[in-house]
Amino acid sequence: MALFAVFQTTFLLTLLSLRTHQSEVLAEHLPLTPEALKVSVNSAQQCLHLQWTVHNLPYNQEFKMIFQIQISRTETSNVIWMGNYSTTMKRNETVHWSWESELPLECAAHFVRIRSVVDDARFPEWNFWSSWSSWQEVNVQDSTGQDTLFVFPKDKLVEEGSNITICYISGNIQNDISCYLEGEQIHGEQLDPHVSTFKLENVPFIRKGGTNIYCEEKQRKAISNGTVLFVSKVLEEPKDFSCETRDFKTLICTWDPGANTALDWSKQPSQSYTLFESYSGKKKHCEEKNRCNWQITQDSQEIYNFTLITENYLRKRSVNLLFNLTHRVHPMSPFSVQFENISATSAVMTWKVHSLGDYFTLLCQVELHGEGKMIQHNVSVKANGKYLLNELEPNTEYVAQVHCADDNHFWKWSEWSGRDFTTPEAAPSEAPDVWRTMKSGSHNVTLFWKPLSKFHANGKILFYNVAVENLDKPSRLEHRSIPAPANSTELTLDGCSYQIRVTASNSAGASPAAVIVVSAAPGNKEIEEEIIEGTEDGFSMSWKPQSGDVMGYVVEWCDRPQDPLCDFQWKKLGPNTTSTVISSDAFRPGVQYNFRIYELSTKRIAHLLERKTGYTRELAPSDNPHVVTNNLTSHSFTLSWKNYSTKSQPAFIRGYHVYLKSKEEQCQPGAEKAVLPDDTVCCQYKIDNPEQKTFTVENLKPESFYEFLVTPHTSFSEGPSGTFTKVRTPDEYPYMLVHVIVPVVICVVLLVCGCLLKSQWMKDKCYPDIPDPYKSSVLSLIKSKENPHRTIMSISDCIPDAIEVVNKQEGSKIQSLGTRKSLTEPELTKLSYLYLLPTEKNYSGPGPCICFENYTYNQAASDCASCGHAPVSPEAPPSQWGLLTSSENLLKALEKNYMNSLGEIPAGETTLNYVSQLASPMSGDKDSLSTNALVPPPCSEYKMQMAVPLCLASPPPTENSDLSSITLLGPSEHYR
Repeated sequence: MALFAVFQTTFLLTLLSLRTHQSEVLAEHLPLTPEALKVSVNSAQQCLHLQWTVHNLPYNQEFKMIFQIQISRTETSNVIWMGNYSTTMKRNETVHWSWESELPLECAAHFVRIRSVVDDARFPEWNFWSSWSSWQEVNVQDSTGQDTLFVFPKDKLVEEGSNITICYISGNIQNDISCYLEGEQIHGEQLDPHVSTFKLENVPFIRKGGTNIYCEEKQRKAISNGTVLFVSKVLEEPKDFSCETRDFKTLICTWDPGANTALDWSKQPSQSYTLFESYSGKKKHCEEKNRCNWQITQDSQEIYNFTLITENYLRKRSVNLLFNLTHRVHPMSPFSVQFENISATSAVMTWKVHSLGDYFTLLCQVELHGEGKMIQHNVSVKANGKYLLNELEPNTEYVAQVHCADDNHFWKWSEWSGRDFTTPEAAPSEAPDVWRTMKSGSHNVTLFWKPLSKFHANGKILFYNVAVENLDKPSRLEHRSIPAPANSTELTLDGCSYQIRVTASNSAGASPAAVIVVSAAPGNKEIEEEIIEGTEDGFSMSWKPQSGDVMGYVVEWCDRPQDPLCDFQWKKLGPNTTSTVISSDAFRPGVQYNFRIYELSTKRIAHLLERKTGYTRELAPSDNPHVVTNNLTSHSFTLSWKNYSTKSQPAFIRGYHVYLKSKEEQCQPGAEKAVLPDDTVCCQYKIDNPEQKTFTVENLKPESFYEFLVTPHTSFSEGPSGTFTKVRTPDEYPYMLVHVIVPVVICVVLLVCGCLLKSQWMKDKCYPDIPDPYKSSVLSLIKSKENPHRTIMSISDCIPDAIEVVNKQEGSKIQSLGTRKSLTEPELTKLSYLYLLPTEKNYSGPGPCICFENYTYNQAASDCASCGHAPVSPEAPPSQWGLLTSSENLLKALEKNYMNSLGEIPAGETTLNYVSQLASPMSGDKDSLSTNALVPPPCSEYKMQMAVPLCLASPPPTENSDLSSITLLGPSEHYR
């Protein structure tokens, strides 16, 4: 035994030593570097496919190995990816592996190498990396010319939302190339002098025809190229996958396919669907995208496990469904629906169903639709169904339908099957609702009734029967038939009481009668109208009963009170009701509604109980009153608007606001400041009585401008902002002096009347007539021998009382009487005056007179000199003046010495100058007088006047005169 143990130990040690030696030999002599490395390219999928073998694997058994792969781009030192690939392989077995590049393989050269290690616990001695294989270069880039431009990838197919890299390759290094995605420029980075790359992230789906990308050289647009990027919708997992049977012969499977991923030009066809059943192992390709039929075999299979697989060029998805066939029964629709024994209130409905076998019972549901109502009934059937429809309405159209489902395992209802039918008419079941109106002081009664509802009419109403019975004088009934759809009639009654019965009739019969009594003496008294407030929901009102013997109450009104047709309405209430809410769709804001409440006695006689009026909603007044201004004084004026109607307004007029604007900002007592919508500050007077339509504005200032506006106000608002009217207060003094001016005016008028009676006396005293030279009293002194009727004064007829003498210096020429030539020499003239002694003997001294021209008394004489005064030397003694003392001597001298000269003057050229004794010499004449001249005192009384011819010759000078010459001035040489 011991010998056997020693032998066994020795054998094991020898075997272990031999095994270790063998491993060392394998480790030293068996290289595991991958060999026969080949690289192929799939440009469409941008994939590198690698295959290699390991020839030096010992033994003919599988080894777990790890291969490490390096991929470089452009040059071997630029490693862009490195990863491990684990697999099991045998000696000389070929290994395949693929790598997808994000950059199109045409854009750059790629290099691949690989090494391996045995990852097997059985051979720990081989757990070390082998040497790298040699680099394998992959270059699919076409040779490019100098003027070429390429864009990659070509017609790439990607999913929506994915990332992609594109590039362009240019044969010209010195280029300026721009790339565009659907017309929008994109920017990238340069990979090498000939290649630039662009990264597109989250690529959107634009159209089924693809997304356009193109590049061009800016300087030479003819050099361009592009590609189409096909973006597909993401393949969705089928939704609502379900299968069912209707006849236990076919399973119908349906689903929601989601978005269609098909693209144009057959780049990617529509996704395909395949149905696979795992228990039977059968598979079926579905021709439709949302449903597939599966034939049920005659075996006893009840459980089905379906897998629905959908796939397209880029993706594959699947869903599973497990179910029991008997739980997925969807019966077919019932058929042959019929109605039997149809009456006004009932009918019998029958139908048939498709049988599913003796062991299946169907639950059927019957629905009845009519008059806006729906009634359901459930019935269990196997082959035929029947149901009694009762409680129907006469003359009503109904629709009855039925559907069924599996009564044991409910899955789905079948489709509806049904028909419609109409029940026949029946006599109306209710009396019409009747009311009446009576004109005050008249026997005319207007009878109204409301159409019966369809529920009570039980058919089409053909006419209404009205029967009138005289209660005071029993006689036969008066019948009247009124065709429908009329709802009123007028009755002319006398002073008696009448009972009126109204019935409605259709083809099946007449309704019960509505009875109303018209009393001979209604006894309605005047009742004050009460104002009530309405709301958008209507009018809420209440009343107090007057007696206990009441049958009910009636409230009447008009839905359209402004419409001549009125649309008369009423509402009947029970005897125990003392309040109600009246509502109507016809009620409008701003319209006044009037209500009357009647009490119906047990004898059906109506008595007026209350009157009410109101608005559902009050509005602002539509217009302002037309105001007239009266009683305008310096401190007040009165406003009046008596023609303003308050009943036509869209609210109850509660009063008026009077606005007053003035320059003063202070308001008088009784007014308060108000701010208008245009921020104007004015004074506001409030009138709370709507019946007051006059207002007096007081405490105003005289001669001031005011503006006023009168607007009504309601509980809602006030009238519109109108235009202010201007008014001006007059001055207060004319009104204060009116009592003084009127008496003064009366006195003046009386005085003027008295003066008119004494007008001649007043004229002589206040303003006598100017003497007429043709009627002068001096003519009475002239005794003309030639013409005793002479009235025109001539020179010879006048006795002058002064003669003006103009002295000229020596050397001056004496102009002849007939000469019209003016003096041209500028010598100063010396004036002397000839004083005529007054006729009175007691006169003691001469009076001075100045000659001036008065054209009023000029008459034609001569224009050869200015003034006809005879110049006399101031030194002449008084004795010389005595020669002309008497008027007779003066006349003679004038007549003797001057008439001859005057006679030589042509007729019409003689002028007379008026000589006044009252004028004194002008200041300018004083210097022309001699210093020793006698200055006479001024004339103190009015002297007789005369006319002297302008060219009158001077009398010959006396011996004592020192006048050297006598000169007569022409008309233009008057001395002033």
